[in-house]
Amino acid sequence: MVLDIVSWVAVVLIFVSATAILISHDWRISLGALAVMYLAAFWLVTRHLPFAMSTVKLITGWMVVAILGMTRLGLGETTQEDTFFPRGIWFRITLMGIVALVSIGAAPRIEDAIPGLGLPVIIGGLLLIGGGVAHLGITSDLLRVTLGLLTVLAGFEIIYAAVESAILVTGLLALVNLGLGILGSYLLVAGSIPLESEEDEA
Repeated sequence: MVLDIVSWVAVVLIFVSATAILISHDWRISLGALAVMYLAAFWLVTRHLPFAMSTVKLITGWMVVAILGMTRLGLGETTQEDTFFPRGIWFRITLMGIVALVSIGAAPRIEDAIPGLGLPVIIGGLLLIGGGVAHLGITSDLLRVTLGLLTVLAGFEIIYAAVESAILVTGLLALVNLGLGILGSYLLVAGSIPLESEEDEA
């Protein structure tokens, strides 16, 4: 009973953090929400994986947050124009609400098709997958595209952990997370170089 309550709390944290990543203009808030999202995902994963294997996912996620945070901090402040209606805050909140409704509606059918997953695990995974796809559909910013991909991958990991508990697959997914973080970091740095050189020439 207590585990179920904590699992539903983790689902709420996932919804809040995914929404914060989607609507926030501040990269610090987005990365903080990503760290909270990994913590909530870690709890849902522990329902089906041993604690040690689940900890690998949490540590990997926080390492990715640290990599992206240090890279973005080194780039300084940049202005973001993100107020156009299709990408505005109310549109994004509505979009996340639709994702939540679809996730809640689809979860019982998935539970019937694949018994044993648990509704919190299914809803949490679908929320992250849907939220990440929504994020990818409304932005072209390199950091936010990276956050969207990491969100989708985290949702996939939550559901996949309930189906497959192989150590090798867990390690591979951890490497994919780190790879995405390092690639996003590299692209952020590479994308800022032409801007700096143009300012020097001017």
